[in-house]
Amino acid sequence: MSKKHKPDNRGFVFSTDPNFRFEEEESTVKQTLAPAQQNLRIKLETKHRAGKIVTLVDGFVGTDDDAEVLGKQLKNFCGTGGSVKDGEIIVQGDQRDKVVQFLLKNGYSKTKKSG
Repeated sequence: MSKKHKPDNRGFVFSTDPNFRFEEEESTVKQTLAPAQQNLRIKLETKHRAGKIVTLVDGFVGTDDDAEVLGKQLKNFCGTGGSVKDGEIIVQGDQRDKVVQFLLKNGYSKTKKSG
């Protein structure tokens, strides 16, 4: 059986139009900005976390792999756990001062601290 009309990730399975073609999406490669050009925001949050306090680092522009690396470095520096989800780096506990210290030491521009 020929796969003329292959399904795609948008949910299309079948078309009655004989000239139908899936449009190829242009995959843009994200470029990671230099540390001095990053506009990172650091905030304290307890929402939807069963009362636990976490430090969020938001505003990272770059690839997911680079965000994972930065998240791992921050967690190691602070000595706590955390994760990287939806473009946010999550560090457990109130680690705002340590996160700012690490980012400034590693060449990131003056960050905004809120919370």
